[in-house]
Order: sequence, then structure tokens, then C-alpha cells
Amino acid sequence: MPALQKQVSASELKKSEDVKKSPVHYPFWFGGSASCFAACLTHPLDLVKVRLQTQGSDGVRRNMLQMFVHIVKDNGVQGLYRGLTASQLRQLTYSMTRFGVYEELKDKFTTAEKQPSFLTLVGMSSISGFLGGVAGNPADILNVRMQHDAALPPEKRRNYKHAVDGLIRMTRAEGVGSLWRGVWPNSSRAVLMTVGQLATYDSFKRVLLDHTPLKDGLGTHFTASFFAGFVATTICSPVDVIKTRVMSDHEHKGLVRHVTDITKAEGLRWMFKGWVPSFIRVGPHTVLTFLFLEQHKKIYRHFKGADQ
Repeated sequence: MPALQKQVSASELKKSEDVKKSPVHYPFWFGGSASCFAACLTHPLDLVKVRLQTQGSDGVRRNMLQMFVHIVKDNGVQGLYRGLTASQLRQLTYSMTRFGVYEELKDKFTTAEKQPSFLTLVGMSSISGFLGGVAGNPADILNVRMQHDAALPPEKRRNYKHAVDGLIRMTRAEGVGSLWRGVWPNSSRAVLMTVGQLATYDSFKRVLLDHTPLKDGLGTHFTASFFAGFVATTICSPVDVIKTRVMSDHEHKGLVRHVTDITKAEGLRWMFKGWVPSFIRVGPHTVLTFLFLEQHKKIYRHFKGADQ
């Protein structure tokens, strides 16, 4: 009986080894790279989400499927990938920063004997999310503008050729300060998103490894990232709507005025406007990001000869 208990304990230790210790220091850019791969697959969903959130209180109202059809009908299939360069730039700034800082902080607080508590993970993800939101703000503005451009009247379209062209033209026309327009709602959203994704992913993964028969493989990674995507979508929805409105608006209105105007026109339902397409986008993006990230780590461990 003692021998059996010893065998079970050794098995559980091996199963949760990746969570309980980090023998390899992973490159800073892994999170940005994994997010870029995921964004290539989920960009059409992100574009539809933006177009739904920027629908005004008047005019034709479309649901998610109708918006997909409308975009393809007006702009072709390539219209679903409008703003892809800005999306990639966003992942290389926003996601790389938040994942990189989070992993660096987690390495400092993690030992073979002790894991950081959930509140510690929340604190680390909040810091990394805020820094990521600031770093990625210019690309985020371009991403929203380029995705929303086709919905505007021809005379109001900006027609950025790509992300670099957008950065140059935006700086020349509106000044360098315009690159951080909406940085506070964007950073707040980034904090919530990072807490909802990174902290909850690590926590869900730890629970699954410690309390279920699942091992540290695709099944665990998929399940933990799916739940993380659900949490992230829900807590980010109100800030996400405001961020999209602020960044796509031609008027320079303050945050309070934006909230007041939207509430007067649409009631409190605006807080979860576009939740379904947001989850349909954030959910797969979160799952794909962590699957790609875990594969990055697996390949790197193999390359370093650190596989157990």
C-alpha cells in the first residue's frame, strides 16, 4: 500500500511538473508570436465584432451572421481581413509585452516548492496587462480604424494602406499624442483581459492537473484556455465597447461623455453589446494562443534538452 501511494504521488508530480516548476527560461517574444499565429485565424471574427460594436442607434441593425454576409457582399472575402497588418502589429506590441512581463514576473515568484497564489497571479497579470495596453495602443487604434473604415461614408474613410502607412499619416495629421488616444480605457481593458486570460488560465490549468485525471497535454490546455476565454470576454465587454467607440469616433469626446451618450441612446444593454461575437472571437483566440504558446514551450524545451 505505501508503495502504491508513492507511485501515485510520483505520477501526480510528473503530471503537474510544468505548472509547479519552470526549469527553462522561455524567450520574451513567445507570447507575441503565439498571438500572431492565433490572430491570423481569428481576425475575421474580430473585424465583425468591431463592426457590430460601432453600429449606431439609428439605421440598419445587423446581427453577427448578417454582418458577415454584409462585409463579404460589399468588400469580398478579402474584406474580412481588412486591418490584418495592424492586428499583427498589435500582437507584436500589446501581446508580446503583456505575456513577456507576466512570464518574467511569474518566474521570479515561482519555485519548485511554492506556486504563486491566485491573488498574486492577478496582481502580476494586472501590471503586465497595463504595460501591454500602453505599448499596444497605437496599433490598437489602427486596428479599430482599419476594420471600421469600410463602414464609413466614402468621404470619411481614412484608407490606410497598411499599419506603417497608418502610423505615419496619423502622426502627421493628428500629432504624436493621437497614438495614445483612448489609452486609459484601452489599458483598463488590457488589465481585465490579461487577468481574465493569463491568471485564470494558469489557475484553471493547475486545478485540472491537481484534481482531475487530465495530464499536461492538449486536453488540459484546451479546457483551461476555453474557460479563460469565457471569463475574459465577460469582464472585458463594457470596457471593450467604450474602447472601440472612442478609437473609431471622429469627434474628440471625453470618456464620461461617451458613456453618457451611449447610455442615453441605447440604455445599459450597450455594456454587453457584441458579447456573442466577442466570445466567438476571444474564445478561439484565447484557445489558439495558449495552444500555440504551449507548443512554443514544448519545442523550446526539446531544443534545450529539458524534456522530462
